[in-house]
Order: sequence, then structure tokens, then C-alpha cells
Amino acid sequence: MDTNTNVIEVTDLRRVYGGGFEAVRGISFSVARGEVFALLGTNGAGKTSTVELLEGLAPPAGGRVRVLGHDPYAERAAVRPRTGVMLQEGGFPSELTVAETARMWAGCVSGARPPVEALELVGLARRSDVRVKQLSGGERRRLDLALALLGRPEVLFLDEPTTGLDAEGRRDTWELVRALRDGGTTVLLTTHYLEEAEGLADRLAILHEGRIAVTGTPAEVTAGQPSRISFELPQGYFVGDLPPLGELGVLSHEVDGRVVRLRTRELQRVATEVLVWASTAGVELRGLDVRSASLEEAFLGIAAQEVRA
Repeated sequence: MDTNTNVIEVTDLRRVYGGGFEAVRGISFSVARGEVFALLGTNGAGKTSTVELLEGLAPPAGGRVRVLGHDPYAERAAVRPRTGVMLQEGGFPSELTVAETARMWAGCVSGARPPVEALELVGLARRSDVRVKQLSGGERRRLDLALALLGRPEVLFLDEPTTGLDAEGRRDTWELVRALRDGGTTVLLTTHYLEEAEGLADRLAILHEGRIAVTGTPAEVTAGQPSRISFELPQGYFVGDLPPLGELGVLSHEVDGRVVRLRTRELQRVATEVLVWASTAGVELRGLDVRSASLEEAFLGIAAQEVRA
């Protein structure tokens, strides 16, 4: 790997807890400078366990991890000032105000940006005088993010950054992450929101039971799953009246009343043939819906394959 390009390098990484439970089972991936990389997976898949190793909070049981060319655990002093960390829960003193919390945290950070600037980035400047205990769950997540940004990090770790945020807050956070990436910050995030990963991540990895099931760009990951076409058959017509589905490239089909659902890896071809048939027959296909596979479908498909295996 080119260490001038990749700021995070993980090779055969393992993490074992007391009692011999292996939470991370030999995973490998890299993250390039100025890239947003998402770790996805079901609960217990190993996402947080992996991120904690990258943050230097614990040593790995095996394998190798490098952040900015250093071992984040053994060489913590070289890594920590250049990274920002947003944990799932911040745990800040409840009696301090938002501004007091930011000033306190800034005193622990090398080269910190002005606290008010960090609060403005996440939309909390107008809540500066409010005590932490009076903040909503979403506002506390915004405060977590503001403190992670105080040190102008080169690498930013975000563990479930938008949990508890409303739709507007989530969109604002997405825009901020994109702006940070465009400014050269490398972002590694975990999330349960597949829409978030699909919209933000340049690349992603889906974890299942401590292993990487698939990795690539969102488009590459979804390309492995079939697309779908659904429509309502007109009265008097049946599935057998359609062109031979197998010859068209249809992998499977379902019929629910008059609604037909087709799955295919040849979306354009099948959609064209179905529309040509409808035009020739002089009928209207109501409720026509043609779409490529989503990341959610890829995620569920991978999980189902792993369970069967």
C-alpha cells in the first residue's frame, strides 16, 4: 500500500475479548486521504470494536493497524493530536453549559479552533448558555461532533454520528461531513442508516460476525444485487401473457393480486421488453416502478447469504 495516499491501513486485524470471544476476525482494508469510508453491519458485527482499535483505545489481538503511518496504540502521542473522535456517547458534565464544555475540551486539544467556531459548524452557537443536561439527545450529538472538530483533525472517526438527530439535523451533518472531506479530512464512520452510507461514503465495507463480507464503492456493492421492476397487470391479462420471462433475463418473479414484481440483473433490457409488450398490446401498466438495487437490499442480501452459510 502507498502510505503517501492511504492514511488508514488495516491488515488481518483481530480483537478478542475476555472469555475468548473474537469480535474482529482478521479484516483488512485501507482508507485514502480525503475519503469518506463507512463501516456497516448488524449489531455485534464488530464495527465499534474495529473503530476503537483504529482510535488507539486498545491494542489488537493480532494483525496490524496504521493511522497516519503510526500505530495508534503504541504511538498514541503521534496520532491523537491529528485525529478527532466522536464516540457513541460523550458523557460530558451535565452541569456545564455548552460553551463551558467546549472551552474545557479546547484546553485539552493542541491547536484548537475557537470553541464558538466549532459550535457554529454544528449549529449550536445559539445554545451556548444552555446546560448540557438540558440539551435534547440530538443536540448532545451535535455537541459531540463539535468537540471532535476542535483540533482541526486530519482524520475524523464518527461512531453513529446522526443517531438521535431529526431529519434536518441529519442533513446538516451530512453537508458538514462532505465539506470536511472536500477540505482534505479523511472520515471513517459507522452508521445504521444505510441511506447515510449510500449518500456520504466514497467506499464502504459491510461487516458480518467480525468479518468483511463485501467492500467497494456503494455502486459496486449494489451492483451485485438484482434490480427490480413492478407494475399492475391490466384486467384480462396474466403473467403468462408477458414475453417469456426467463428469456428476457428475469431471475425471479412474484405475483400479488394483479401486481407483478420482477428481479433482474439486466434492468434496461427487461424494462424495454416489458414496455414494448405493453405498447404493442395497447395497455397501460399502472404503478410502474423501475429501480436499481439499493444499498439496503444489498445489505439484507449479504446478511441472508451469511446466515445461510
